[in-house]
Amino acid sequence: MIIRVDGSRAAEVDAAGREVAELARGWGHGVSEVSAEEAAGAGRGGSKAVDPVAVASMVLSIPSAALAVGDLAERIRKRHRAKELIDRAERLADDQVSVRVVTRTRTVEVRGLDPDRLLELLSAEDTDG
Repeated sequence: MIIRVDGSRAAEVDAAGREVAELARGWGHGVSEVSAEEAAGAGRGGSKAVDPVAVASMVLSIPSAALAVGDLAERIRKRHRAKELIDRAERLADDQVSVRVVTRTRTVEVRGLDPDRLLELLSAEDTDG
C-alpha cells in the first residue's frame, strides 16, 4: 500500500509522514519511504496524480497486510486500523496536509472515506493483482 502525504510546507509534510509511519509501526508493520517515481509507477500506465498546490510530498510504503482482511475477527481489527488512519488524515487536513492512498488504478484521498470503503478499496487492489 502506498500512502502519499502532500502539503504546502515541507515541515508539516515531514511531521505528518512521521505520524502516519508511527501509526503503521503501532500496528506492527514497518514503513519505508519511496521515491515519487516509484509511487507513480504504482498507477497503471505510470500516471502521476500530483496535487498542484503541494510544494512538498512524502511517499510511504506500508505492507498491504496492515489492512488486509481474512475473516470477520480480522475485519473488525482492520476496520479499527482504517478508522485510525482516516481520523489521522482528517486531523492533518487541518494543517493543510493531505493523505492519499495510491493504487494501481487511482489515487484516493483518505479523508472523507469510511473505514469499510477504505478496506474495500484496498481489498479490490489486492484481488486485481
